[in-house]
Amino acid sequence: MNSFGQKFKISTFGESHGVAIGCLLDGVPAGLEINEEFIQSELDRRKPGKSEFETARKEDDKVEILSGIFEGKSTGTPIAMIIHNTNQKSKDYSNIKDIFRPGHADFTYFHKYGLRDYRGGGRSSARETAARVAGGAVAKLMLKELGIEVQSGICEVDGIKSLEFDYEAAKKSIIYALDATKEEAQKEAILRAKGEHDSVGGAARVLIKGAPVGLGQPLYYKLDAILADAMMGINAVKAVEIGDGILSATLRGSINNDAIRADGFVTNHSGGILGGISNGEDIVMNVYFKPTPSIFKEQQTLTSQDEEVNFSLKGRHDPCVAIRGTIVCEAMAALVIADMLLLNMGSEMNGLLNYYKK
Repeated sequence: MNSFGQKFKISTFGESHGVAIGCLLDGVPAGLEINEEFIQSELDRRKPGKSEFETARKEDDKVEILSGIFEGKSTGTPIAMIIHNTNQKSKDYSNIKDIFRPGHADFTYFHKYGLRDYRGGGRSSARETAARVAGGAVAKLMLKELGIEVQSGICEVDGIKSLEFDYEAAKKSIIYALDATKEEAQKEAILRAKGEHDSVGGAARVLIKGAPVGLGQPLYYKLDAILADAMMGINAVKAVEIGDGILSATLRGSINNDAIRADGFVTNHSGGILGGISNGEDIVMNVYFKPTPSIFKEQQTLTSQDEEVNFSLKGRHDPCVAIRGTIVCEAMAALVIADMLLLNMGSEMNGLLNYYKK
């Protein structure tokens, strides 16, 4: 599927080396002030080519809004946005026209569809995530009106883990590092792998502040399940933890349970979600990215004719995809929360009465 969400829905289109990529947002409430500068600033955070820690492919990622906006506000009709590709180098991929790159979707796309766009992976490329960031920016504008904020940063690179989580510091870091004391070591790990024509994995930590109690639709549209779904749908993501995640499996219930007092929860091992529903605490999750599969070492693989070959990749690629991936995590989290807010409006009769009998 190319669409995500129920009430606040995003559909994306386009390929890595096609004319353009873009998205269609459906369900955005009318009257939302659309700050185009903010939307562009979110794309600027994700865009490639900003530093030596990212791919050298330079794209302006200038977003153009085609519909759904009048006099600076949403009209309630679909919002279409487009981002033109301006720096494709499709010839870099001519040598893999009939070769499946290890770690990529080439093999599975070919066997599912019987053909593939070999120019940078086509639809399976992380280039598509720019459209999600554009859609997520609109969701963030809606959340801001309700006092909800989505933040993120890098909490691990090549096994080097953050001990502190400073989201303001992450905004100033070229690699969005949450822990300034670990940033230099994380940078060195990325550059070392890059110098060896290799790549490293990493993890992003996402924080959602201000979400009200009650978001989530049991049993089959739980907030934590849909957040995990959203994160796992991002290129290269291989695992998601909500709250303490894996650590919870090593604890006793007497420790893992979050005690409740009149002024709120004493701890937040649950990551702000109980029974698939938000409990009013900060929603916290870690999102784990595998090493970028596009590396320049010689590798073994198959051709589309099942011939075993060795090959070396060309092109421009991120040495650590998690760096720009953290911005996509924010966008997807914002889209989920916006969707859940709209879904929650009909959970009680009082909600309907307050709206229709005001």
